[in-house]
Amino acid sequence: MYRTVQQQLQARIQAILREKYEVTLSQLVVEQPPNIDLGELALPVAFELAKRLRKAPRAIATELAAELNTNPLEGVASVEVAGAGYLNIKLDRAAAVRRIAADEHANVGGPGFRLVEHTSINPNKAAHIGHLRNAILGDTFQRLLRPDAYKTGYEVGVQNYIDNTGVQVADVVVGLVHLEGKDLNAVRELLTELMESNIRIDFYCWDLYARVSQWYTADPDQLAARKQIRLETLHALETGNNDTAEIADLISTSVLRRHLETMERLGIEYDFLPRESEILSLHFWDAARELMLAKGVLYLETEGKNKGCLVMKRAGTEAVPEGEVTGPDEEAKVIVRSNGTVTYVGKDIAYHLWKFGLLPGKDFHYQPFHQYRTHTCWISTSDWSVPDAPTFGKADAIYNVIDSRQNDPQNNVIAALRGMGYKDAADRYTHFSYEMVALTPRCAIDLGYTVSEEDRTKAYLEVSGRKGFGVKADDLLDQLIAAAQTEVDNRHPELADIERVSIATQIAVGALRFFMLRFTRNTVIAFDFKDALSFEGETGPYIQ
Repeated sequence: MYRTVQQQLQARIQAILREKYEVTLSQLVVEQPPNIDLGELALPVAFELAKRLRKAPRAIATELAAELNTNPLEGVASVEVAGAGYLNIKLDRAAAVRRIAADEHANVGGPGFRLVEHTSINPNKAAHIGHLRNAILGDTFQRLLRPDAYKTGYEVGVQNYIDNTGVQVADVVVGLVHLEGKDLNAVRELLTELMESNIRIDFYCWDLYARVSQWYTADPDQLAARKQIRLETLHALETGNNDTAEIADLISTSVLRRHLETMERLGIEYDFLPRESEILSLHFWDAARELMLAKGVLYLETEGKNKGCLVMKRAGTEAVPEGEVTGPDEEAKVIVRSNGTVTYVGKDIAYHLWKFGLLPGKDFHYQPFHQYRTHTCWISTSDWSVPDAPTFGKADAIYNVIDSRQNDPQNNVIAALRGMGYKDAADRYTHFSYEMVALTPRCAIDLGYTVSEEDRTKAYLEVSGRKGFGVKADDLLDQLIAAAQTEVDNRHPELADIERVSIATQIAVGALRFFMLRFTRNTVIAFDFKDALSFEGETGPYIQ
């Protein structure tokens, strides 16, 4: 129901823009106000229009609010102007309750396939606390979709995209080969040694990734040479069929298995793991590139800073009037670099064309990868599919849980779909965004980090995988379970050991999931052990 009101509101505003200003926006961004008293929705549309209309954002917002309040939408109580030009939307909560009582609350359409993509951790190191917000949001969202699926006949599929040919995996390969001097056979031996020693490969790579990140810049005289090593490694990963790519495959697959184990501790499961390596090896990108070139969305830049690159107009930039010579578009989005490597956005465009079934003749090969209690999780391969393997594309609607720092790439994928004429697909593509997770200074100190006097006064400290500063998801869960165990032991000493452990685990998992969900998505979470595990107040343990 909430989604329906939002879509109706966006459609109404687009109609007003066309009638009043003769303007059409490729996308209307909808955010959440920082405080529920300000309303349930916030639109920065006036800021997007200010330059084009040559008006102050607040003046535009005032005009839009007047139009919307004159003939209000069903379900909308009021539209108010806030700050320098935000439109804050307050929903009619009584009407919402009536519609929920009429069982409209989860209806997102008729029969079809709803695809939810979440988690999508780079398989180069252990999952950390920031990844957990993504996974918990995505898992909770797909759980909310499923009850309505039973009634309306649509299917829900959960995918976890694995970027196994990106720069983060390349960095770990650089660390193994150039810092530790390992070749392909030595990497195989390393994996065996770690397994026999009961050392997790994702924890090993956590430290290695931080080391190689510092190695790149440690010697200014070697900076250019070391960056070249990184580029050559990345190119080898994308080309495939070489020792470097095989090392990357061994490491990323081993790390991925640990990620699935971590998420399963939180009750989070997946249906399909599409890998970036297959997008390249099965020529999804080649097909997407030809389609984009044919549709005029992609073009070769012949001058300026992007000379030699394949680029597309960046989402949100204004079209240049026909016949007006302006030189190269310096704001264009690079899709293929001049050295031939494809950017993240390029591969993501190809992936989403497949998701919507818009790459005729292209599909992954499928093999089982992980067995849950009730179903199998499949993974993409480039070689062959097992007999009677399912397929996972051709979605009718897509929901991508990706943090707000990826707003620009997500908007460019949507712009590419629109530019190719796939307007319906673009309209059914939802970026489910959220802000980062940081640590309170107290939490960082509890984890054993050295925190300066200046940092102790800050509201939160941003985690950094490259610097090795953060909390691994499994370590966090272990500490939460241990803390809950102490509480359970004190309150219920009469219970058997195994029962107290089970209760402590449930309390810890519930505490973590609740803590990640209690904040609005556009709020930075400052994680703190004591706050999350408190048995009083607005916390998971108290509710349990």
